[in-house]
Amino acid sequence: MKRWLNQHRYALGVAVRRLLTQPFSSLCNMLVISLSLAVPIVVAAVLDTAQPVVRQIPVSAEVTLYLDLASPPGTASRLGAELRQRHSNDIESIEVIDRDQALAELRSRPAWSDALAVLPDNPLPDAIVITLRQHPEIAQTTTQLSAEWKQLDGVDTVQVDSTWVQRLQALLDFLSIGLWILALGVAIVVLATVFNTVRLQALTQREEIAIARLVGATESFVRRPFLYLGAMTGLISSGLAVVAAWAALQPLNTAINRLASSYGTELSLRLPDSVSLLLAGMVVAILGALSARWSVNRNTRF
Repeated sequence: MKRWLNQHRYALGVAVRRLLTQPFSSLCNMLVISLSLAVPIVVAAVLDTAQPVVRQIPVSAEVTLYLDLASPPGTASRLGAELRQRHSNDIESIEVIDRDQALAELRSRPAWSDALAVLPDNPLPDAIVITLRQHPEIAQTTTQLSAEWKQLDGVDTVQVDSTWVQRLQALLDFLSIGLWILALGVAIVVLATVFNTVRLQALTQREEIAIARLVGATESFVRRPFLYLGAMTGLISSGLAVVAAWAALQPLNTAINRLASSYGTELSLRLPDSVSLLLAGMVVAILGALSARWSVNRNTRF
C-alpha cells in the first residue's frame, strides 16, 4: 500500500512540475476549457432561476368572450350556462362579468372615476371569462374552442390569455435540451484540448519515456503522470469556470434586478448548488484523464 501511495505521489509531483515548467501554455489551455465550461454554467443558472418563476404563474388557459353592446340583459348568463353544459369536459370554471358591475368597479378607482364621469353611456360590454382544464393538448383545444365561440351569436370579440406562459415554458424546455447539447459540445472541447496538451507533452518527453522503459519502468508508471496532468487540467479549469461564471452573473444580476424592481419583485441569478458544481468538476477531471490516456496510447509506444 505504501509503495502504491509513493508511486501516485511521485506521479502527481511530476504532473505538477510539467504544468509549472510551461505556465503560459498550461494557463492558455485551462482558460480555453474554463471559458467553454462557464457558458453552460451561466445557462444553467438562468434556467434554475426561471423555472420556479414560471411554475408560480397560473398556466390554465383563460378565454374571455366580450358580447355585443346591443345584446339584451341576461345574454351573458344564458350563454355561459349553455357553454358549461356543452363543453363540460373542457371547462373548469366560468365567470360572468356584468357590464354595470364592471363599470361600478372602475368608477370606484380614483384613476378612472374622473374619466368615466364624462361618458354618457356605459362603454363596457358584458364578458364571460372561461378557464379551461389543463391537459397536454391545451393549446390545440384553446385554439379550436376560441374559433368556435367567436362564431356564436352575440359574441363580438374572443381574447385568449395565458398562452404566453405555455410558450415560455416550452421555450425553457427547449433551452434545457439545448443545455445538454451544449454540455456535450463542452465535453468534446475538454477532450480535444487535453488530448492535444498531453500529445505535445508526450512527444516532447519521448526520449525520457524511452529511457525510463529501458531501466524497467512499467507502462502504468510512465502513463500515470500524464493521467494526473489531464485530471488536474480539467479540475483547475472547472474552478476557473465557476469563477468566470460568477463574474458574468454580476452584471446580469444588476440588469435583471433593475427590471424586476420595476414590477415590484426581486429576482437574482445564482450559480447551481455546490454539489452539482463539484460533481461537474469531477466529471471534467475524469474526461481529462481519459483524454490523456487516449493521447498517450496513440502518441507513444512503450
